[in-house]
Amino acid sequence: MLVYILAGISVSMDAFAIAVSSSICMPHMPLKLALRTSFMFGFFQFLMPVIGFFLGISTIQFIEKFDHWVAFLLLGFIGIKMIIESFGIKSEQACSDDEKKKTDIADFKTLLMLSIATSIDALAIGISYSIIYAPIWIAALLIGITTFIICVIGCEFGKRLGTKFEKSAVLVGGIVLIGIGTKILLEHLL
Repeated sequence: MLVYILAGISVSMDAFAIAVSSSICMPHMPLKLALRTSFMFGFFQFLMPVIGFFLGISTIQFIEKFDHWVAFLLLGFIGIKMIIESFGIKSEQACSDDEKKKTDIADFKTLLMLSIATSIDALAIGISYSIIYAPIWIAALLIGITTFIICVIGCEFGKRLGTKFEKSAVLVGGIVLIGIGTKILLEHLL
C-alpha cells in the first residue's frame, strides 16, 4: 500500500508543479477552480494506470521473461526525466503572458490537455503494475486520491510560497520512482 502512495506522490509532481505555477499566475484563484483542477489531475492520474495495466496484461506473455527489466527501465526513465526537469524549473515569481497561457487552468481545454499530459507517466506505472500483478483498482485509486490532495495543496502553496519548493518536489518524485523501479528489479533478480 505504501508503494502505491509513494508512486502516487511521485507521478503527481508534474501536476503539483502546474498547480503551483497556475496559482502563482493567478494569486486569487477561487477554491472552486482549485478543486476542479485538482479533480481533473486526480481523475486522469487514476485512469491512466488502469489503461496501462490492461495494456500490460494483454502483452505480458510476450515480455514475461524480462518484465522486471521493463518495469525498472520505465520507472527509471520517468524518474530521470523528472530529475532533469527539476533543474529546468524557473524559480522566479513573475509570470510572462506566454506562461499564463500555458498554465491557464481556468480554460477547460487547457486543463484537459494538461491533465492528460501530466498523467502519461501514470500510464507507464500501470504497465509496470501489470508486470507484478498489482491490485490495479486499489493502486489507481490511491494514485488518484494522492494526486487530488497534492494538487489542492499545490494550488494553495503557489498562492502563498511561490516556486520556492517546486524544484525539490519534482526532484524527490523522480528519485522515488527510480527507487521503486530498483526495488522491483532487485526482487526479481535476488
